Amino acid sequence: MLTDTQCRTAKPKNKPYKLSDDKGLYLEVKPNGVKAWRYRFKLTREGVTKESVFAIGDYTSAPSGETPEEAKARRAGGRFTLAEAREERIKARGLVKQGINPAHNRQLERIKREQESATTFEAVAREWVSLKDWEDVTKARRLDMLERVVIPKIGALPVRQVTPVHILDVLKTAQEKNGPSVAAEAKRAMSGVFELAVSTLRADTDPVYPVRKALPANKTQHKRPLGTAEIGQLLRDVSGHGGRHETLGAFRLMWWTLCRPSEAVEAQWAEFDLEAAIWRIPAERMKKRKEHVIPLPLQAVEMLRALHGITGHHSHVFPGRDDRKKPMAVASFRQMLNVLSWSGKFSPHATRATGSTRLNEMGYSPDWIERQLAHTEPNAVRRTYNHADYLTDRAKMMQQWADMLDAWQKGGDVVPLRKIKGA
Repeated sequence: MLTDTQCRTAKPKNKPYKLSDDKGLYLEVKPNGVKAWRYRFKLTREGVTKESVFAIGDYTSAPSGETPEEAKARRAGGRFTLAEAREERIKARGLVKQGINPAHNRQLERIKREQESATTFEAVAREWVSLKDWEDVTKARRLDMLERVVIPKIGALPVRQVTPVHILDVLKTAQEKNGPSVAAEAKRAMSGVFELAVSTLRADTDPVYPVRKALPANKTQHKRPLGTAEIGQLLRDVSGHGGRHETLGAFRLMWWTLCRPSEAVEAQWAEFDLEAAIWRIPAERMKKRKEHVIPLPLQAVEMLRALHGITGHHSHVFPGRDDRKKPMAVASFRQMLNVLSWSGKFSPHATRATGSTRLNEMGYSPDWIERQLAHTEPNAVRRTYNHADYLTDRAKMMQQWADMLDAWQKGGDVVPLRKIKGA
């Protein structure tokens, strides 16, 4: 068997020569002075035995004071001491006993590492969204959240290298900057991405699972209807916010029409007929995939006419701050509410529950209210025969609603008047 002194002092000759160690391992000394570790083995396949040579790497003596990290990097560069070459020979022999060519195995491992490096979290996340059986608008919203909250932090990492520590950092940041609802959505989305990665052998585990309960549960009743005094205070706070006119305008439009937050922020000028005071939201933007016609109160028409001079040259009524070709994000509402200390007490989705409660108190027909909210009639038979939009009736109802909002915002302790029958 070789000694390290023999390896270190071996001199080059005119032709390559070998210094044998043990069990197929030898050191090849080349004329240019390079000393290379080789492992000779025999592999039998389908009754045929072939002799092959596996190139382990080059010889080096152990550097003085080398750290474990430095040694690992050296071996990754293909330089091995005598002891390390023997360890590599043991690994190679183990593969040969299994009928595996160690050279082929190393090639496969390299390809695997390259694929893992190319398979980033962002790539798998985008694939996950594309594979979901969702409407395009839902996919766009989920991808928008990932691009804002998750991808900036872990998108560039190979998906197999993402750890629970990374996940916890994403969730804590989302909780602080975007609120508990967004953090919860990010957690669900990341877990879905890793479910896909594991099922396609690109990851071994879901790193979200160990930290799934690290943050306190969001116990806020986001859809609790606000009382009239709370509505007034909220509207006063928002009016005094001094933020972007797009955010304030979209927020007011949501309250005046009781549309969904996403329907407000993604509104396009082509959808509005301000002369007729009508807003037609196309089917592809609606949750139920059916066009929704909304009557606009005078307050909404006036606001939109004024805003048209500012954003009318864009396709979206409320364009985004960074990309004016895209609509503003729903998250803008949550950020504004967080600044105004309303986060945890109210979420934009509670607007519709509030409007439904107050309009029912005002004595309006449930059919009118449900149609205003674009809710589907739960009774199948009634749904078949009830095609009425009640547009004229809803226009009167929503005008009174907008007038009540004005009164509450001014601080008036106004009790909703019951609608006069037949009005």
